[in-house]
Amino acid sequence: MELNELSIKLASFETEGANFESFLIANPGEQEVLQVIVDGNDELPIFVTQTQEQLLCISYLFNESEVKAELRNELNEALLKLNVPIPLSAFAKIDDQYAIFGALAVSSSFDEVTHELVTLADNAIDALDAVTAYLNE
Repeated sequence: MELNELSIKLASFETEGANFESFLIANPGEQEVLQVIVDGNDELPIFVTQTQEQLLCISYLFNESEVKAELRNELNEALLKLNVPIPLSAFAKIDDQYAIFGALAVSSSFDEVTHELVTLADNAIDALDAVTAYLNE
């Protein structure tokens, strides 16, 4: 499913009690990115990109500068431990941003994609709740 088609379908769809807003970000010469907001959660949008094999869904959680310097190692340890119990998602660090992500095959059904988006949005909120003690106020 192309990102433009996904954006159109999301605009009029509700699942698991969640609504979606989506915006296609297309810069000439660069890969298209679909920004998805699940159920009004503007603070943690999900960015969806597509390769030949997968749809990659990423939500940026916080910047490295927001981490209490003396707790950085403990935060990284906590995130590694959270990778298993948080379903359908994993943590990553992209440049200076901590992120949570999930991936699906490009052949995934629309229902599978929306389930991943809702799950990732919920997991992003849960992850932030779990690591608040490591972040500057």
